[in-house]
Amino acid sequence: MRVLPIEEPRSLRMRLAYAYGKKTYGRVITPMKVVMARVPAILPVYQKIRGYMKKSRLNPSLLLLIQGYTAGYNQCGFCIDITRSFAAHDAALLEKLWRVGDYAVDPVFTDAERAALAYVEAVTRDRAVTDDVFATMKAHYSDEEIVEITLVNAIEHFYNLVNGPLGIESDGLCAVKPRGMEASAVSKVTG
Repeated sequence: MRVLPIEEPRSLRMRLAYAYGKKTYGRVITPMKVVMARVPAILPVYQKIRGYMKKSRLNPSLLLLIQGYTAGYNQCGFCIDITRSFAAHDAALLEKLWRVGDYAVDPVFTDAERAALAYVEAVTRDRAVTDDVFATMKAHYSDEEIVEITLVNAIEHFYNLVNGPLGIESDGLCAVKPRGMEASAVSKVTG
């Protein structure tokens, strides 16, 4: 890690945020100790994003697949880990997150999931999408859903671009592979 975590925040606001983080995640997550503890003004931004994600009209599983794919592509260890931890209650979804790098050929993914992940992959890789990729999205999602998928991908990039340069890696929130997963089946993207 390039910037050491602040274990004991000075302000009451951050002490309360640490308490909330500990209650929510079982520990104070590293981005809170590295980023928010140093720039407390960003805390409401993170809270607003979290609130938006909770209110999203998209299927929560699709949200996690998008976040997991983007985090894996960008090699954000923390984001891969926390995304898997959010899916830990659903064995099938957790397995998909471990295999998301193979979405195009793996039969566990639906056509709609493949369309969204191909879209996210193109945006992440090229910062643009072809007409064919967009047409496939239109076959599965409304305009509102496409905009939300785009936003979720952009939000994940925001997290990745904060954590990566600061060297924030996995907090070990979900380090266990699903039962029966072979090492070779683990996604190329999320490793």
